[in-house]
Amino acid sequence: MRYLITGATLPDGSGADILLAGGTIVAVGRISKADAAGATVVDASGLVALPGLVDLHTHLREPGYEQSETVLTGTRAAAAGGFTAVFAMANTLPVADTAGVVEQVKSLGDAAGYATVRPIGAVTVGLGGQTLSEIGAMARSRAAVRVFSDDGKCIHDSLLMRRALEYVSTFDGVVAQHAQDPRLTEGAQMNESALSSELGLKGWPAVAEESIIARDVLLAEHVGARLHVCHLSTAGSVDVVRWAKARGIAVTAEATPHHLLLTEDLVRSYDARYKVNPPLRRDEDVQALREGVADGTIDIVATDHAPHPQESKECEWDAASFGMVGLESALPVVQTALVDTGLIGWADVARILSTAPARIGRLGGHSHAFEPGSAANLTLVDPTASSTFSLDRLHGRSTNSPYLGATLSGSVRWTFHRGYPTLRDGVLADVAETAEAAIAYTEAFA
Repeated sequence: MRYLITGATLPDGSGADILLAGGTIVAVGRISKADAAGATVVDASGLVALPGLVDLHTHLREPGYEQSETVLTGTRAAAAGGFTAVFAMANTLPVADTAGVVEQVKSLGDAAGYATVRPIGAVTVGLGGQTLSEIGAMARSRAAVRVFSDDGKCIHDSLLMRRALEYVSTFDGVVAQHAQDPRLTEGAQMNESALSSELGLKGWPAVAEESIIARDVLLAEHVGARLHVCHLSTAGSVDVVRWAKARGIAVTAEATPHHLLLTEDLVRSYDARYKVNPPLRRDEDVQALREGVADGTIDIVATDHAPHPQESKECEWDAASFGMVGLESALPVVQTALVDTGLIGWADVARILSTAPARIGRLGGHSHAFEPGSAANLTLVDPTASSTFSLDRLHGRSTNSPYLGATLSGSVRWTFHRGYPTLRDGVLADVAETAEAAIAYTEAFA
């Protein structure tokens, strides 16, 4: 499988041809036809070439909740959004708290071939917050888990959090915390504000997030461990992480695309597509998050792709599930919220959506972009495109996107996973074809 990408614009603004062969990048620069003999040519004039996108926070739902998503359908959505690797959260059934479950998830991803799937292991057994899970066994398994999280459930017990941080530090792992004090958010339905009082919905105070982050960065400092904070949503959370980094604490943080663009005002519609955990916040919080990404306080953007069946969203607000799908819309939202506003450039996009999440998750093959000999994971995006986001842009099993009907900038045109085009000029590769390419890659590098 040889591909010659011609006339692409690299993240630093320079132009280059890129030759892919055997799953790796062979050359970058001016490439002659003789050097690329037999290669399929991809005209990338006007397209920006990014290292393959990496999502550190994805819900693939399999095993157990296949009515919402599967590893296959979720990675198809990922490929459509320009992602070549996703980290699959542990809230499956059974929970990904043993070596057997994480190996199963990894194997399903390997077989599908649309993206590299790295499972995230649960910190506690059954996400119950009582007993540490088989962290060491998952780390030593074929899945080589390095990120551990109880996902939508906060590890609120301070001693348990300390023990988890100490454990993962022995093999350079990281605990990804869902920062939410459960006592301060019992029954909460939206951001706590004047609007929540007006709408009669129980409010979700910012301090419920900020207090947990403050505690955890101090615990991480105390034991010398790495901490990752999931989906920051408040200005105060940005301030706490900024302070911790200035102090030299090993903390990283993520923001979601929806928290960078959408505000609590959308809840006035009572449309449950806007019900998410943590909730949509004030415009002041959105601006603080954007500034946090721009100045590096927030290391990455992660989707928190959370598919739900139709009946879980088309119901009254109180009964609706929390969560939004976001793999296909992530890059357009980042361009709309951050690039088009002049806050960051394409080199920053490459960092926050690819190299930094790969580094945090200790994912090989995605952290060195456009270097000959590196894995051929890359994405070609048309930055001049602008379109209305519609159902035909969604390729997973669920359609609970908050962007349906919205105009977003940019369009992913090509996605190359291990040198194979999983997305060709906007069209997803066939399932059987991608699975065959995955087998060929595995055999070549066995």
